[in-house]
Order: sequence, then C-alpha cells, then structure tokens
Amino acid sequence: MGNYYIPAKYLLSHIVDVEIIIPPFITAKTIELGSKYSPDFVCTPFKYTLGTMIESLEQGASILIQFGGGCRYGYYSELQEQILKDLGYRFELLNLVTNGKANVKRIYKMIKRIDKKFNIIKGLYYLYITKNMVKYMDKIDDYIRKNIGFEVNKNSFNNLNKEMLNKFSKVNNPISLYILYKKYFKKFKKIKINKPKNCLKVGVIGELYTLMEPFSNYYLEKELASFNIEIKRFTNVNYLLFKNKKTIKKALRKSKKYMKYKMCADASSNIYWTKYLCDKKYDGIIHIKSSFCTPEIGSMPIIDKVASSYNVPIIYFSFDANTSEVGIKTRLEAFYDMIEMRRQ
Repeated sequence: MGNYYIPAKYLLSHIVDVEIIIPPFITAKTIELGSKYSPDFVCTPFKYTLGTMIESLEQGASILIQFGGGCRYGYYSELQEQILKDLGYRFELLNLVTNGKANVKRIYKMIKRIDKKFNIIKGLYYLYITKNMVKYMDKIDDYIRKNIGFEVNKNSFNNLNKEMLNKFSKVNNPISLYILYKKYFKKFKKIKINKPKNCLKVGVIGELYTLMEPFSNYYLEKELASFNIEIKRFTNVNYLLFKNKKTIKKALRKSKKYMKYKMCADASSNIYWTKYLCDKKYDGIIHIKSSFCTPEIGSMPIIDKVASSYNVPIIYFSFDANTSEVGIKTRLEAFYDMIEMRRQ
C-alpha cells in the first residue's frame, strides 16, 4: 500500500529474527491472479491483496501478516486463507486485528510464535520509532501533494522522497529519525516551484485502500498534478491509526445537517471532509472508491447533496480490475477543463 511497506519492514526486521519478504509492486499480473481466484462481486482490494499474497507465497513466504478493517475488509483474512489453502499453498496467516480491534495480548502471542526470543521492550522501542516514521512520511507527503504540480525540474520531489525513505529505513533511534525528518523537510522546501498564489485546488476523498495504493487508482494524483493543481488528501496511515475516531466524532457534530448516525468505514469522514473542502472554497472534489464498496456507495448521495448545496463540482470514480485507464484520464481532463472554465 504505497510506501508503507518501508516502515512495516523496518519494524518487523528489528523485532523478529526472520527473513522479511517484500512482495513485488502491484502489476497487471497481480490483479489477474487475484481476480482469477476471487468471487466476482467482492470489493476490488480483496483481489489486489489476494494477488499480492499469491506472489508472496510464490517467493517463498511461509507466514502472512494482515490487518482487519472496519467494513468487509474485516472478513478478508478467513476467506483469503481458505482460497489459498484450497489452491494448495501451505502457510500460516496472522490477522493482527479482529472484530475491528487490536488485542495486545493476542498480538504478543502471535509474535512469540514467529520468534520465541522476541523481547517486548525492544519491540515497543522500535514500534515507537516506526510510529514516528509513519507520521513524518505522511507530513512530507502532504507537502509534496500541495506542490508537486508546480515543480520546475521534473521528478525533483519524487527523487528526494526516495532518498529520504532510504535514509529513514537505516535509523536506529527516534532522535536521528527526527533530525533526518527536519533536514529533509528543509530540502523539500528548497525545491524550485512555480506556483501561482491563486492556483486551482482539488480535494481527493474516498475509500482508504484505493486512495493510498497508487496503482489501484491508476496514479490519479500524479495525473492531477500534471494539470498544475494543488491536491489535498486526508486519508493516510497516521490518520487511520491515531485520528480516525476523533474525526468521526467531529464529523457527526459538524455535519449533523447531513447525517444523524455514524456510517461504516470512512463514509462519515468523507461526508465531513466534503463539507470542509466546500467551506475552504476548493475548486473541485474527486471521490474515488473500489467497485462494490458498500460504505462509500451509501455515502455518495449525501456527499452529492453537500457539494450541490455549496455549488462545488464533484466527480466520482469507481475502480475495478477492468477499469479503463484511458477512460479515467479522459474524464479527469474534462473535469480539469470544467473547473478551469468556472475559475475564469
């Protein structure tokens, strides 16, 4: 899921004495594998993650680790495990989150099964570093999103980000990590940009996996940036782990005109963020989701009502294994032309 494999590998490689296998980046082959063995009408991330699991097992993995979720994602592990075992793979699957909650004692026992010499103090120490690493990565990503569409020298932001992540993966204490973060933030701010004061601004909301895994949305943010647009995205791992509950409470309070009860997964948050983007006078909103994502399907009529009441244009994209990349680019270009004409 994006660059988050870097902190995940960092944590695991420091707390357990096993070989950590990083799955290959998602490709058409991954989707083909996942789609072949998945139920037809399951939500698309199921197919992506199943394909990734198959590729990992083919590389020699004997243990798979997964997190549960706040919607149908919470049922993935049992069904995917059964499909993979029916295909003849022999492995152990450890789901760290069940019933929407992470049980610390249960996780401790699971890690002990992987490595009997696991030291909980050492584990907590590197967990703290990893938590900070994710927070710093997300802060840098927010800055990149705002400015990458205006860089003078192409790939300046991406090249520096790769360099920074490589350095992050080699730190041994939280102080050196913080110093690196500050150092690279200064470097990012020195990158030459040609950004007008009143540039076009677009907010991107929707289902978490499709938002955070670039391949699953056909690199939509990269395409947006090519139109010289400032991008705002709220969903990242730091938000999901540490801010989600507070945001949902705020969403119910601030958006009570549009929703009375909490909706599943990120639906409530997306309704609130739509209102936030409208209040901040963004030029347009893009809502993206995987096909058959029930929570987001439920939120879309409400999101549409919010955007309409503020007269802010919104466009919806649904992604599955057969989505046409050309079609996505054509619709994005038309959306850009429309918000540009409205601005003029």
